[in-house]
Amino acid sequence: MQEHNTPSSIEYKQKSVMTNILFGSRWLQLPLYLGLIVAQAVYVYFFGLELIHLVGKASHLVEADIMLIVLGLIDVVMISNLLIMVIVGGYETFVSRLNLEGHPDEPDWLSHVNANLLKVKLATAIIGISSIHLLKTFINAENLSDKVLIAQTVIHMTFVFSAIAIAYIDKLMRVESKH
Repeated sequence: MQEHNTPSSIEYKQKSVMTNILFGSRWLQLPLYLGLIVAQAVYVYFFGLELIHLVGKASHLVEADIMLIVLGLIDVVMISNLLIMVIVGGYETFVSRLNLEGHPDEPDWLSHVNANLLKVKLATAIIGISSIHLLKTFINAENLSDKVLIAQTVIHMTFVFSAIAIAYIDKLMRVESKH
C-alpha cells in the first residue's frame, strides 16, 4: 500500500513571487462563496415566508394553488441544494481543502469532487429546477399563452441536451485519461 506524505506548507514555498501571486489569487473567490451563503440565507427567508403563506391560507386555497405553492417551496429547496453544491464543491475544488475526512456529515460526493463532476451535478440540478418550473407552467397553462409554454419547454429541453452533452464529454475525458 502506498503512503501519501503531505508536504508542509513550508515545503511549498516557491522562489518565484509570480507563482505565489497566481496560486494565492484563488483566495479572491472566497468573498464570492460568502456571498452565495448570504444568497442562501435569503432563500431560507423566502421559504419561510412562502410556508407561512401556505399554512395561513390553506383553508382558502384550491388544490391547484396549494400545488403551485408547494412546487415553489420545492424549487427553493432545489436551488438551495444547488447553492450548497457550488459553495462546498467549488470551494473544495478551486480554493482550499475542507478537510472533512471522517466527519459524520461529509457528503458522499465531496470525497471525489472535481470540476467535471461538479459540472455534471450542477447540470442535473438545473434540470431538476427547470422541471419544477415547467410543471408549474403546465399546471397554470390555462393562464399562459402557447408562446410561453413552447418557450419554456424549449428552454428545458436545451438544459436536458446540454447536461447530456456535458456528461458525455466527461465520460470521454475519463476514458481518455485511462489510456
